[in-house]
Amino acid sequence: MAFRADEAARMNLEEVEKYLIPHPRDLDQAERTRSKEMLADIVGELGPVVDSYPSWHPLVLHHNDHQPVTIPGADCGYQGLDHTRYFAHGFVTCPYGDGKEVVDSVNAFPWHPAATITAEILDVTFYNTSATPILVKCEWERPLGEGGTIPLSIAMPLLLEKEVPGWRWADVAETWETMRHYILGSPHGSRSSLFVNQETGQALKKMWEMLINSGMYGPIYPRR
Repeated sequence: MAFRADEAARMNLEEVEKYLIPHPRDLDQAERTRSKEMLADIVGELGPVVDSYPSWHPLVLHHNDHQPVTIPGADCGYQGLDHTRYFAHGFVTCPYGDGKEVVDSVNAFPWHPAATITAEILDVTFYNTSATPILVKCEWERPLGEGGTIPLSIAMPLLLEKEVPGWRWADVAETWETMRHYILGSPHGSRSSLFVNQETGQALKKMWEMLINSGMYGPIYPRR
């Protein structure tokens, strides 16, 4: 089935609205309206709701490169995340308590040439009236492409920085079919996702196939 970005984004947004906007019995209509408006603003700024990130995305880079990670968490340097939902260029997390642990962990991230990761506490109700909603953003240093997609000029160096060092410890080379979840993020199609368009995705695929065909990671597995 062809990947339909608009349909995937719409379905994910519906799920996130149900998850983050408290039920009318728990929050009055005026506050629910504020919450919905804030969510719409977040989508407008950070892009569509996603399930996971490419393993080269700055939001998930702070971890052991031997084990690729696609969801922000302790392996990426975050502390205190809870009740979290993801967008193409940031995420909302809603821990109970004051949220200071989350903000402090993000502020401790090292400098990155492609993007700055920031965290701010939101003055709105998400998930539960007792939770503290925090917006974590990936603020890119270069302009994004049409529709907020990550252009090849950014995606390619991030992919290479992430994957090339693997020649030191890899035993086998994984095919595109195995790796596209890590390279494209999710949801995705065969060569595109909510992060990268068809042209960029095709270029990333070609580069990945050049890497594995070089033999630098060892024999290709599974065999094609």
